[in-house]
Amino acid sequence: MSDRQQTAAHIRQLMATEGAAVEQNTRGFNAGRYDSVSDLENYEGLKDEARSIKADAIERLSELIDRVTETVEQNGGTVYLADDAADANRYVHEVVRSVDGESVVKSKSMTTEEIELNETLVNNDIDVWETDLGEFVLQVADEAPSHLVAPAIHKSREDIAHLFNEYFDLDEPLETAEELTRFARDYLGDRVREADVGITGANFIAADTGTLALVTSEGNARKCVTATDTHVAVAGIEKLIPSFEDLQPFIELIGRSGTGQDITSYISLFTPPVDTPTLDFSSDEFGSAADREFHLVLVDNGRSSMREDDQLRETLYCIRCSACANSCANFQHVGGHAFGGETYTGGIATGWEAGLGGEDAAAEFNDLCTGCSRCVNACPVKIDIPWINTVVRDRLNNGEESSKFDHLVEGLLPDDEGGLDLQKRLFGNFELLARCGSLTAPVSNWIASTAPARTLLERVAGVDPRRDLPSFQRETLVDWFRARGGSHVPKSSADREAVLYADLYTNHVLVERGKATVRVLESLDIHVSVPSVSGSGRAPLSQGMISTAESQAGRVRDRLRPFVDDGVDIVVIEPSDFAMFDREYEKLLPQEDYESLAENSYEVMEYIYGLLSNDADVSSLRSVDGTAVDYHSHCQQRTSGLEPYSTVVLSRCGFDVTTSDVECCGMAGSFGYKSQYYELSMDVGRELETQFTREDALGGNALVAASGTSCVEQLSDLLPRDVVHPVELIAPPR
Repeated sequence: MSDRQQTAAHIRQLMATEGAAVEQNTRGFNAGRYDSVSDLENYEGLKDEARSIKADAIERLSELIDRVTETVEQNGGTVYLADDAADANRYVHEVVRSVDGESVVKSKSMTTEEIELNETLVNNDIDVWETDLGEFVLQVADEAPSHLVAPAIHKSREDIAHLFNEYFDLDEPLETAEELTRFARDYLGDRVREADVGITGANFIAADTGTLALVTSEGNARKCVTATDTHVAVAGIEKLIPSFEDLQPFIELIGRSGTGQDITSYISLFTPPVDTPTLDFSSDEFGSAADREFHLVLVDNGRSSMREDDQLRETLYCIRCSACANSCANFQHVGGHAFGGETYTGGIATGWEAGLGGEDAAAEFNDLCTGCSRCVNACPVKIDIPWINTVVRDRLNNGEESSKFDHLVEGLLPDDEGGLDLQKRLFGNFELLARCGSLTAPVSNWIASTAPARTLLERVAGVDPRRDLPSFQRETLVDWFRARGGSHVPKSSADREAVLYADLYTNHVLVERGKATVRVLESLDIHVSVPSVSGSGRAPLSQGMISTAESQAGRVRDRLRPFVDDGVDIVVIEPSDFAMFDREYEKLLPQEDYESLAENSYEVMEYIYGLLSNDADVSSLRSVDGTAVDYHSHCQQRTSGLEPYSTVVLSRCGFDVTTSDVECCGMAGSFGYKSQYYELSMDVGRELETQFTREDALGGNALVAASGTSCVEQLSDLLPRDVVHPVELIAPPR
């Protein structure tokens, strides 16, 4: 079985066994986030504040380590800075042995998962019990977490009941959630009373006071701290923040971002050693608070190197809320056992796993990030997670061995990369494919559709034969525009002048939406130009081919710069290309070039809305009377806040618009073509299919419109109806 077949089989198995539970829970968390933050004043301001605090803390990390060491030691505790996992585990083991400890209870801690502390202690004959219910379930099941916040999110109540009934010697089988919870509470209560040492993590550590902030759903951290005489807190050095007052924005954001709660059930603030008396459970006698012992183990384990890595540094801002996972359509369907590494899961997992274990640690799941950018808006500290994933993908590409099929394309492809997997080379060089496809159409389309060609594409490049290939047009949009003699609105009489950016799909495949855009703009008295311009770089960037993307971005800048300098508007049809101009070019171009292009570029329906809002004549567009339209917005259109423009413009033209509330169609460009991901792509799209076909929802017979190329292709595969771009619905007749 090939690597791609193994990946597909693994994903298929997880969708069948864990997908339903993961989807229900993550979507619930995500919906809760929307509800909770909608009631929060100055949400974006709080995120900016939280990001600023984290950026400052990571910048001054050495200083904060010295400060918290001084503070904790003044309070009577001990601080140990561990270089790596082995160093941290050795120290904790020594602490447990120093108090003759035989039993340890722990609250939930991803850092101890990372360093595999439990295994070290158990291997040294020390009993360890997780007191968080989810972690306890996974300890019994001997499984890794599937989620940063809810580690057993992939297990149903029935799964847990079966597990407990099999593992424990019970008088009566457990069935209900209440029975399972009561059993776990009683069982773990006994373990807490027997324990010699309590171990916690820390969500945040205030350097000025030594205060630990633990944000939990069950409150068991408090028991681990106060029921034992010795408390060990294990935390990554990135958990340090400068002051106690800096906790405020994080407390406001972390629960809302992770589980949709206005505030998490338990916000525990400890300034250890705590001053509560010790307790001997065997004699029910209290002892002196002076007998309490506290150790703070600050773990580096690669974090200092991440801090020096300009591309991975932002990962250290992460507060591990899981919002990136909850908002991700792919994660919703497979969970962290596919979309995650040894410890960390979700979109941010690539940064953590690559930073702590090297890029290869993220290789198996990195491609599950499609770059849709929904996680960026969800992240409470505004980490550019898609960019981190792209950087790691680029580094993985550079470390790949040559494919056995490389000789087939050697010297034929114009990319700037070397040693690439042929699948990535194919999709990353879509510009060349599109040009060749149009130049030789319709023959190219016929050849590509033949069984031998599809078999070759599947074997060599992993293109799934179940996915329809794009049909290239012989006459491109640029060719058509030249043949018609340019714009039909002279500059002298035009209200404005605009360049229509002919993205690769609009120029070579979905040419009709380009023609419709020209007619719409001209009907609104815009002088239109459609120059030949390079691909935006979206295709190579999606494959982690950053050098090639930079080259294409530079060519776009050079071609469009004269228009921008002359004050001409740049109009973009494809949302993913607009996102390149608006977001990604900040990473690929000099700042001045990026800003000038971003400030003068508009998504097409946004531009039309602006014209109509400035007294352009809506009657010049196609007008209907109540025709029903089911509309799906592209992910990057939503994250850029552009979705409303399409619905408002369609409504002003008389359409009765119903917008899908499904956030992702699952196609995500090249992702849905790849054989290892095709079934996941279609599984993500099923909900949208259901919504667009069930009679009690969007009607089933309405027109279907979608803004993005990938959305159009996915809906065309899912539905028996034609799918068009909204601009095609409002275009006046030819």
